Amino acid sequence: MEKVVRSPEQRILETRRRPSSDDDHFHDECGVFGIFGHDDAAAAAALGLHSLQHRGQEAVGIVTFDGEHFHSHKALGLVGDNFGSQAVIRRLPGDAAVGHVRYSTTGDTVLRNVQPLFADLEFGGLAIAHNGNLTNAYGVRKGLVHRGAIFQSTTDSEAIIHLIATSHYSTVVDRLIDAMRQLEGAYSLVALTRRKLIGMRDPFGVRPLVLGRLGSASILASETCALDIIGAEFVRDVEPGEIVVIDDAGLRSIRPFAKVPRRFCIFEYIYFARPDTTLEGRNVYEVRKRIGAELARENGVDADLVVPVPDSGVPSAIGYAEQSGIPFELGIIRNHYVGRTFIEPKDRIRHLGVKLKHNANAARLKGRRVILVDDSIVRGTTSVKIVEMVRNAGAAEVHMRISSPPTTHSCFYGIDTPERDELLASSRNVNQMARYIGVDSLAYISIDGLYRAVGEATRDTRQPQFCDACFTGDYPIRLTDYQEYPLQEQLSLLEE
Repeated sequence: MEKVVRSPEQRILETRRRPSSDDDHFHDECGVFGIFGHDDAAAAAALGLHSLQHRGQEAVGIVTFDGEHFHSHKALGLVGDNFGSQAVIRRLPGDAAVGHVRYSTTGDTVLRNVQPLFADLEFGGLAIAHNGNLTNAYGVRKGLVHRGAIFQSTTDSEAIIHLIATSHYSTVVDRLIDAMRQLEGAYSLVALTRRKLIGMRDPFGVRPLVLGRLGSASILASETCALDIIGAEFVRDVEPGEIVVIDDAGLRSIRPFAKVPRRFCIFEYIYFARPDTTLEGRNVYEVRKRIGAELARENGVDADLVVPVPDSGVPSAIGYAEQSGIPFELGIIRNHYVGRTFIEPKDRIRHLGVKLKHNANAARLKGRRVILVDDSIVRGTTSVKIVEMVRNAGAAEVHMRISSPPTTHSCFYGIDTPERDELLASSRNVNQMARYIGVDSLAYISIDGLYRAVGEATRDTRQPQFCDACFTGDYPIRLTDYQEYPLQEQLSLLEE
């Protein structure tokens, strides 16, 4: 994850330098997969990563071990484009593998930053794939460089490798524990050595990691949908602060950190995870339907149709329609074959904008009072275009309902977000936002309504049950780099 050696402030600053996009959502930045004890580990990893493609579309990598040697293939682009041929899979022999898909936050994705990262250390080879963000990565990197460490990439994950390499402990597991005790942040990671597959979650459990089994093989993955594609059985979630060590002797669990309250990322249920995934005991699709139902109970409006903004708004729109009794219709059709690198239109046709990805189903919208359901509003740029498109299709009224509370704060825990003053809800109230995007009415689910939808009676303000910092500004993990190091100092180190 290219952002992670940079402080959170740098990551947010540099987001402004990225060209504008019609895709106005938060993005998770990666997915991880590991398998141990499978004759065709590379193929299984490629399939698992294909199921996790929604978590990162810019780069992919797999490292395998065949009992004697490590093998690696990393590339820019999608899983299917780079691991879809038997020729590539044959170059990755072995019965153990780790893999990673990546979504970058800033500038160009470069091959040296593509994970899994690999290093030959004192005890042998080590490959690591990481999902999340280390919030003290700059300070740790600065100390390592001062002691003579030579970094080959601009990722926070490499700091983990250097800390493992310089640890005075004897076993790789103890070295990993020693390394992670020096680091702060949100993370799930998988690591492969000559003899072990290791999985680990941060003590707060912000990012997901699940454990599965396929015959005698053990699997670690960001989501259960990666187990489904290879016919594996879901065993359980890796617990917050837990390390699972898988080798020829079986699986053992280590809990080396002091227990802290669980703070799983609630946005996984709203947008990030695939709807067919089950995380922390909750099916994502069912949670999203319940969110829609709560939204209808809290913010009903007289209308003729409930229309999702595809695809992420579909489950909540179904829940809204069922609760309200208003018919559900596909009033907007999405083109699934437009990628992020689609040809940039010339100025004279730039007004086409969102129609590259969405088109109004005018036959269903004309003359109707429409409720649009979407998962979130970030900058508001896409919402403006969607509403304009629906009005141009002849809708008599357009009301928008959002299946998350207003996103008022940036994420520092592994999610690509704009800086705070670019978030529409950070500087406008609901009525002002409604005027900005051009709707007759706008409403969000309340924070307590969201908590009810995920199975809690209410949000415990003294000790929230989830990480909801993007809605509340309540950050459960210290933002050390952001708070302690001036931005210019960090930029100077990177320039050196």
